[in-house]
Amino acid sequence: MEQKKFDPVQFIGIVLIALIGTWWLYTSKPTPEELEAEKERQQQEQVETQTPQETTEAPKETYAVTDPQDSLAVSKLQTKLGAFAYGATLPSATDAETVLENDVLYLKVSNKGGQIVEARLKNYVTYDSIPVYLIKDKNSSFNINFGTTDNHTLNTDQLYFQPVKSTSGDAQVLSMRLKVSESKFLEYRYELKPGSYMADFTIRSQGLNDVINTSQKADLDWKMRTLRHAKSVTYENRYTRLTYEHDGGKHSKLGVGGQDDEEEKDVTWISYRQHFFSSILLTDTAFKTVKLTSEDLVEEESIEEKELKAYSSTIPLEFNGGELNYNMDWYFGPTDLKEMKKYDRGIQESIPFGWGLFGWINKYFFTPLFGFLSQYLPYGIAIIVMTILVKILLSFVQYKQYVSQAKMKVLKPEIAALNEKYKDDAMKRQQETMKLYSKAGASPMAGCLPSLLQIPVFYALFMFFPAAFALRQKGFLWADDLSSYDTIAELPFNIPFYGDHVSLFPILASIAIFIYMLMTTGQQMQTSQPGMPNMKFLIYISPLLMLVFFNNYASGLSLYYFVSNLITIFIMLVIKNYIIDEDKIHAQIEENKKKPKKQNKFQRKMQEMMEQAEQQQKAKGKK
Repeated sequence: MEQKKFDPVQFIGIVLIALIGTWWLYTSKPTPEELEAEKERQQQEQVETQTPQETTEAPKETYAVTDPQDSLAVSKLQTKLGAFAYGATLPSATDAETVLENDVLYLKVSNKGGQIVEARLKNYVTYDSIPVYLIKDKNSSFNINFGTTDNHTLNTDQLYFQPVKSTSGDAQVLSMRLKVSESKFLEYRYELKPGSYMADFTIRSQGLNDVINTSQKADLDWKMRTLRHAKSVTYENRYTRLTYEHDGGKHSKLGVGGQDDEEEKDVTWISYRQHFFSSILLTDTAFKTVKLTSEDLVEEESIEEKELKAYSSTIPLEFNGGELNYNMDWYFGPTDLKEMKKYDRGIQESIPFGWGLFGWINKYFFTPLFGFLSQYLPYGIAIIVMTILVKILLSFVQYKQYVSQAKMKVLKPEIAALNEKYKDDAMKRQQETMKLYSKAGASPMAGCLPSLLQIPVFYALFMFFPAAFALRQKGFLWADDLSSYDTIAELPFNIPFYGDHVSLFPILASIAIFIYMLMTTGQQMQTSQPGMPNMKFLIYISPLLMLVFFNNYASGLSLYYFVSNLITIFIMLVIKNYIIDEDKIHAQIEENKKKPKKQNKFQRKMQEMMEQAEQQQKAKGKK
């Protein structure tokens, strides 16, 4: 039975229906004014249906007294906090902050909660020249929830710690103590060394075995809403992801879109990656269980979007002898392979280089190669030189591919004759075609195998450029940032999937891909078999997809595709005009036909199966 041919008209119709449906959904969305009006209406309905008690907002508890001599205030705190009321009567029971900093990192720690309330990277700025903050304006919280022996349930982020800043050698040290008395306390200890993005962090308790109820669990909750730093919020969000190390060195991640959650065992670090920057909590003693969640906050490409994802980790802490004792670290720094490897903790595995072989190629080949080239060349030129080197290394593969295509082109008249001779007998036609291929030493699959060898390299490079920290805010020609899209024109409106701007590098790459596919796909269609799909539409679809979807991608990636396809076109022209002689190939094929062709075991088995199938078909025809 003949295979059904691909119908391009039907395909285009499906695509047009999908596009019309997408456009209808997009244009049918309510306007911001309508959404705001609906929101106000729902809020009004909620207020009208609530009781007076529900609409009355309770005053927030401060867990502090302004005057320690106020016995009534102290008595109320003792009722609420029990033994921990002592710390709330100290002079440090205010929202004052203490600074730890070195030449690369600035940290601000609040007395309230003893937690980091500001983390700024000194050597980096955002796309609009604002300093890069990982923690700011209460986008992060760090809290331990625990019960006490006097039947209180407390949260450390609402309690006041007493700060003591000192030095240890050339490091700055900050001890934050939540006190029951001078000898009984819960301590957060921070230590920041010069030139380091990683701060030592210790959680320990002293003398609290009779104060904290160890029969109940103490949960550490770390939450963060990651902040926007790049020009395209959707592109940046695509590479913003929660990753973690667990079970003795395994590395996993939560989903990049929507909501996702996971519960893991033996977790040794948790990374709240925000594309080119990361906030990572590491522990020397593996957390036995951790519940991790991630929620996507980005709805569409908009300058108003300021946050990317909401992360949270819930970690039950283990008591040892009735006390807490965890040696940990905080990393606030660039998601950069070279920088992360300095700490020898495996946190570089959070960089999205790709899985398996692809990640290996990026970490051990492309990253060192590009790092070497960029030491001596401008970053755009380094991309071009690296692309040339890669194409030279793969040129033998392209040569094999083109030789296979040339053989198929030479055999085209004979294949056409077989198709005509056995046009009513598909089985016989297939058998004779395979015999011709075997005698001539040609195969339609021979051109596919070299292409498969290139896939790991192509995919690795596709993952390399978005993860290459070195490209961040490095310009080339009209592109002011090779890690983001280039812009030659701003549009007064937004085109779905395309954006509100025109990028030139994707246009150049699309043109180069179109020319390349005319040279290759066109030739393949000339030698294609009856019944095989008509692939002509790929010549137009592939460049169009490149033009649309890469408009918001890193310009460095589009530059690579543009240069890569130009070099491929050049190599093909050289091979065709100066290396391959089709007359010699034809003569070689004729010589191969004269030689007895010894079949291997697989070929003999295939021929036997085809002959059996032919006999069964003839037997059915006689009935």
